[in-house]
Amino acid sequence: MKVLIVGGGGREHAIAVSMKKSKRVDKIYCVPGNAGIAGIAECEPGIGVMEFDKIIAYAKEKQVDLVFVAPDDPLVGGLVDELKAAGIRTFGPDKKAAILEGSKAFSKDLMKKYNIPTANYETFDDPEKALAYLETAEMPIVLKADGLALGKGVLICNTLEEAKAGVKEIMLDKHFGSAGNRMVIEEFMTGREVSVLSFVDGKTIKPMTSAQDHKRAKDGDEGLNTGGMGNFSPSPFYTEEVDEFCKKYIYQPTVDAMAKEGREFKGVIFFGLMLTPKGPRVLEYNARFGDPEAQVVLCRMENDIMDVIDACIDGTLDQVDLKFEDNAAVCVVLASDGYPVKYEKGFEITGLENFEGKEDYYCFHAGSKFDADGKIVTNGGRVLGVTAKGATLKEARKKAYDAVEWVDFANKYMRHDIGKAIDEA
Repeated sequence: MKVLIVGGGGREHAIAVSMKKSKRVDKIYCVPGNAGIAGIAECEPGIGVMEFDKIIAYAKEKQVDLVFVAPDDPLVGGLVDELKAAGIRTFGPDKKAAILEGSKAFSKDLMKKYNIPTANYETFDDPEKALAYLETAEMPIVLKADGLALGKGVLICNTLEEAKAGVKEIMLDKHFGSAGNRMVIEEFMTGREVSVLSFVDGKTIKPMTSAQDHKRAKDGDEGLNTGGMGNFSPSPFYTEEVDEFCKKYIYQPTVDAMAKEGREFKGVIFFGLMLTPKGPRVLEYNARFGDPEAQVVLCRMENDIMDVIDACIDGTLDQVDLKFEDNAAVCVVLASDGYPVKYEKGFEITGLENFEGKEDYYCFHAGSKFDADGKIVTNGGRVLGVTAKGATLKEARKKAYDAVEWVDFANKYMRHDIGKAIDEA
């Protein structure tokens, strides 16, 4: 098979590595890709993920057998629909289904209608009404921009003053662009956050192994929200009891609800969960692999990824026995100092060769490119996802933190406490 991956981050690099392992894949293409993905795929950096006509033309030119649409923007924008209309086999939810991530108001209303456990909430498209509501609300409280905001459109406000400033930031100053035209205000929940990715074929859902993210920029969960500074899998807090509850009250009901709404979901649903004292609750849905969740989950999957993709597209997922290795993985993100606000890029990355031929170690590129001289340089806020597998989470964490020293660039920045929660489990 010839496969085209749409995207250019760490998630797409992890997907490409999984596809490279498939016995059924001969050739991988990627748009726009990055310098790391270029090591295993033919990349076309001149095509952006929202240039649908160019992507379709490229897929036809290369005569690919499948397109895997990985990021949120093109999924919500309807790239899958356009590829299918062009007669190209495609993995990912169509536009009607991708609204599960594309609108937080939609997903909250869906959960309320079908009794899927989540935080209490109200939706607003008038900032004045939002401000009036906050006067009587209990603090702390959570404000969420309705649309896509690169995983950053969520503000946790401890005081009424912070919350009012948050309404201004989201709805008036449009800090997250048009994503803030509508806003969800929801109760603040406490507990452990856990992520569960799942394959879906429209009716059957197969959860993958659990993972746990670190969203804040600085050690001790301080600093601003980011796209994710590191991850570990599995989560020791995601017990068999939690799994059974989620399968019964969250996972299958979500798939069934989407089908009943005429929005059959085929692809990957990411369940962001909060393990509250009252039981698991849904924090958010994503309509695709998370980043860096994909990095710690896919490297532990035993199945041939192409078999699972086919089953999702063809509606035969019930025939797949999804299996994961009995081990653990930890990913530490190496970022550009100053991320997620202001940072410099274009610094040469050295030491990448240290990962070659090393079993259990991966260096997934999130923000890299080739410069004019052919050197690999930094090209984003999150640059690399250094990932290691081990027999236990503690072993995987030690190996990952050993490996971050193998690679370097001028403004390298990371958190030093990824997986610290392991010690508390």
